[in-house]
Amino acid sequence: MPVDFENYRPTDLPDENTNGRRILEFLAANPETGYRAGELTEELEIPRGSVGTTLSRLESRGLVRHKGQYWAINPEAYDAHTASVVGLQTVAEQFEGDYYDQNSDWDAELLDLDDQETDNESSEKQ
Repeated sequence: MPVDFENYRPTDLPDENTNGRRILEFLAANPETGYRAGELTEELEIPRGSVGTTLSRLESRGLVRHKGQYWAINPEAYDAHTASVVGLQTVAEQFEGDYYDQNSDWDAELLDLDDQETDNESSEKQ
């Protein structure tokens, strides 16, 4: 799919439903706290070997940092774009199963604002 090259902002964020995304979201929700890999293993129920490898990958992308054995989100790399992606995913999960999620045609009766603009422009010209 082609993109507007000037406005395209790729993300280093891990794909959804991956250990990397789970760890990143957890650390982002607790930005002032550092966690040991073992604590992340217990908290997120991710195998210990996977946590260490995943943290190393996230660090190489600049998304997390560590001091000694403690890991935390990297506030310098965790910019507004990354925050919005994680935030949108969190909102989607929070409202999953609500009326709008269960009724995909909820917007069928809404007015088309583009049509209204065209109508307004036509009446202004007359």
